[in-house]
Amino acid sequence: MKKILFIFNPRSGKAQIRNKLMDILDIFAKAGYELLVHVTQRTGDAMEAAAAYGESVDLVVCSGGDGTLNETISGLMKFDNIPNLGYIPAGSTNDFASSLKISKSMVKAAEAAVFGEPFPIDIGCFCGDRHFVYIAAFGAFTEVSYLTPQDKKNVLGHQAYMLEGMKSLASIQSYEMRIECGECPEGVGKKEEMILEGEFIFGMITNTMSVGGFKGLVTQDVALDDGEFEVLLIRTPKTPLDLTNIINYMFLKEEPNEYVHKFRTRSLKILSKEPIDWVLDGEFGGTRREVNIINLKKRIRIMRKTPKKQ
Repeated sequence: MKKILFIFNPRSGKAQIRNKLMDILDIFAKAGYELLVHVTQRTGDAMEAAAAYGESVDLVVCSGGDGTLNETISGLMKFDNIPNLGYIPAGSTNDFASSLKISKSMVKAAEAAVFGEPFPIDIGCFCGDRHFVYIAAFGAFTEVSYLTPQDKKNVLGHQAYMLEGMKSLASIQSYEMRIECGECPEGVGKKEEMILEGEFIFGMITNTMSVGGFKGLVTQDVALDDGEFEVLLIRTPKTPLDLTNIINYMFLKEEPNEYVHKFRTRSLKILSKEPIDWVLDGEFGGTRREVNIINLKKRIRIMRKTPKKQ
């Protein structure tokens, strides 16, 4: 009999899985799977469960927010032969589920996990020992995601991020950095290396169509399986007007701004004079002066609804 490992976070998204758990388990059983269920209890639990049991099953399914998805994939990345992965989103934002067009209905997402088709996606390798699914970021506002309490996320959703973000407006910090971009596909038919130096207040390396619920922050043209990251870097503004212009460019798509860099790349090396806090998929990713990021093309296969034939 086929085996399935089901990992779920009982607290994500107002604990909504409690009302759907029996339906989900019933779908798995009727699909012919022997069930192994793990209920996460703490940070890192999903990663440990995936690493401990993932190699012995035919399919792994996780349910929770972006952090649960990150942990599960990080655990599976230890294997040479990685099983297919199903994802039942249950968090406050679920950026990556939206990019994959996975249903917000937990029942429909569970059906896609066992009856859908595998879709290969790129995974980010962070400093050789960590991984991220859709975003690695530093600087202004990034601490909001991991400092906002789970209870507040559950009650307020997106409003929680906005409220916490407003508190950090007055304390935006800049970082002196050197950013080396390897194989940036700028230009036609060739890949150029690029080096940026100076002070920056924010940066994100992404493989997603939306961040924090906002679509198209880097580009509208995003492929999750092309082996390339979409990168956004913001230099330190010199005046309040500069900051306003940056925000207008980001969200209102006004004329290009000299403080904002957008490009694609397969790898990045970032050096800073002082330690910088990083966020990986909405969770604290550590404090580092040197960061190496590499795109692992099509490393994980995520189950999603079978596309309708034209």
